Amino acid sequence: MNGPHHLAIVGGTGFVGRALVARLLADGHAVRVVSRNRHRHAERWLTPGARIVDCDEYDAAALARAIAGCDVAINLVGILNDPRPGDRAGAFQQAHVQLTCNLIAACASAGIHRLLQMSALNAGRGRSHYLRTRGIAEDAVKASGLAWTIFQPSVIFGPGDGLFTRFAGLLRWAPLLPLARAGAKFAPVHVGDVASAFARALGDRASIGQSYELYGPEVLTLAQIVRLTAGAMGRRRWVMPLPDALGRVQALAMDFVPGKPFSSDNYRSLLIDTVGGIDGLHRLGITPTRIDAVLPDILGHHDDRPARLDRYRARC
Repeated sequence: MNGPHHLAIVGGTGFVGRALVARLLADGHAVRVVSRNRHRHAERWLTPGARIVDCDEYDAAALARAIAGCDVAINLVGILNDPRPGDRAGAFQQAHVQLTCNLIAACASAGIHRLLQMSALNAGRGRSHYLRTRGIAEDAVKASGLAWTIFQPSVIFGPGDGLFTRFAGLLRWAPLLPLARAGAKFAPVHVGDVASAFARALGDRASIGQSYELYGPEVLTLAQIVRLTAGAMGRRRWVMPLPDALGRVQALAMDFVPGKPFSSDNYRSLLIDTVGGIDGLHRLGITPTRIDAVLPDILGHHDDRPARLDRYRARC
């Protein structure tokens, strides 16, 4: 497992993918990114040296051709919401289950024996389409006969994330933020640590057949995450925790808002705390990144940020 690999990454143009591609190229691997929307993801969005290949990932034969010649496949594909109005399961089934099964079949056709699979903490638990289909995909990987490794991160943070960056966008305009499941707990993990976990497992035969929970050293409620974001921005903002009945109504209404900033399925996922139990970063020899160390840079504010962040953390 040591030495440079020829890697095929499905879902490599997203938030985690860009960080992982940069890390793998820096480690000396050859990286091929498979995308069905190459025209939207010009090579300039990725670290120079990565190759982007056009392919419909939902066509198993085309996917096998796209990954031919590689010796490791990495699946990063995941969605948090069905983009269509309403509360649907179809897009989750397609993105998480169908694509994973197609990739397993493509690996068999292309002679690839190693698969690294992105999943999620709590996969297979609860009633959300997101977690249920993540669990089904994990089961398919485990039954595949491939030399698999599964990664189960908590919510991932870093530059351009869907956590602090997204809340920062809302807080610039909203002095009051009504928040469903404000007490839901997370242990956010830095995108660089997630990339390191993939890179470490790639060169470690002991990681074959293992699942790694990836989470950070700090447990925060959703309300604390919002307040911490506001503090790092230097904004005074108020969080209004919603009782569950109103939270469900808010989620139902958001099911029909373009872009779905929140949804009924997100609400169901939040019913289970995303904090982990067995530290996968420690198992892989990775020291986790603290939020304080990078949040000011993520949000891009001024030199008094650390002091403001400390003051706001004390109040959270």
